[in-house]
Amino acid sequence: MKNDPSTKIFDLLQFGEFGDVNPSVCDSATFTFMQAKTMMDTFHGESEGCFLYSRHWNPTNKYLADALAAMEGTESAWVTASGMAAITCSILQICSSGDHIVCSLTTYGGTFAFLFNYVKKFNIDVTFVDITNLDLVKQAIRPETKMIYTETMTNPLLEISDIPALAAIANENNIKLVVDNTFTPMIVAPHKAGAHVVVYSMTKFINGKNDCVAGAICASAEFINSLSDVNAGTAMLLGPALDPLRSSSILKNLHTLHIRMKQHSMNALYLAEKFKENGVKIIYPGLPENKGHKVLKKMMEPGFGFGGLIAIDMETAEKAARLMEMMEKAGVGYLAVSLGYFKTLFSNSGKSTSSEVPEDIQREMGLSEGLVRFSVGLDNDIENSWKKIKTCLDQM
Repeated sequence: MKNDPSTKIFDLLQFGEFGDVNPSVCDSATFTFMQAKTMMDTFHGESEGCFLYSRHWNPTNKYLADALAAMEGTESAWVTASGMAAITCSILQICSSGDHIVCSLTTYGGTFAFLFNYVKKFNIDVTFVDITNLDLVKQAIRPETKMIYTETMTNPLLEISDIPALAAIANENNIKLVVDNTFTPMIVAPHKAGAHVVVYSMTKFINGKNDCVAGAICASAEFINSLSDVNAGTAMLLGPALDPLRSSSILKNLHTLHIRMKQHSMNALYLAEKFKENGVKIIYPGLPENKGHKVLKKMMEPGFGFGGLIAIDMETAEKAARLMEMMEKAGVGYLAVSLGYFKTLFSNSGKSTSSEVPEDIQREMGLSEGLVRFSVGLDNDIENSWKKIKTCLDQM
């Protein structure tokens, strides 16, 4: 795999100040200077390699940011204290009062709430559209539009955004395409496909252990520098700094991401096929009949599969709750929000991670009240896991 994103990470030579094979953790909040002029230059972004204050840059965070930029193929990256910090800082860096955003109707509940409710106080308008309908995207763009915002694989309906086509629309209108790639790291490289800014919740697959909350922004050096500018940088001034100890642990976990994504994908495909065989309504882009299958195949990097997320429709919230409770007791996994964990997690999206979306809009996007989203884990014996699920379904 010539352009394997994992190879780009492994090609980086990152070691500590004493030759440590793991880069040193810098737990200093501030940094000293031998000359006053160097401090002044650093304040103005004119002293490369110097660190000023850990809200601005920290050496440990820089190690992680460099690795993420290598993975995504971007010039630079910035790490944040949460995925929402990455999303909100990116949006507010690009948009100002009076601007307009075109956003996927199906999107993570926190993102939806920010764009549906919060940005109104800044006089930023948002139009939500079916992101898979390119004509609707084109029709939604106005003279004041500054951004198209979407997710590679949307949450929770697992729709696939045609990033090259959306990038072409964005470029034609001189606007930015911002893509949340949280569900599909390694599988899709949005920047390579034309996205201008790529955001992540590293809490999920990238870290993979559900032991911290973190985010990332991957983009051009110009955009990252604007984010960290001491006078006008959204990330610098809002201050969502990631703790360097967490950066260090995420960087270590990043080096196993390629292995984990393959196993997540393999297990998810196995369960999707079993649900299909048993007549359960299943959503998974890895199935050839899925409407996003061809689009995802066109964009995806070879060898990593179709991702670790699947969704089934139990028709009612009551049936969904009963099944999830039974599966947890049977040892299938945990009834919990989030994803990308080594154990399987499942939740009823309309009542949890998409609960910020009003019920009428949930119906408009096609979100069934009985939808159960699975983040399929790293089970070594996925066949045994399916037997437990099947027993629960039979008991239902």
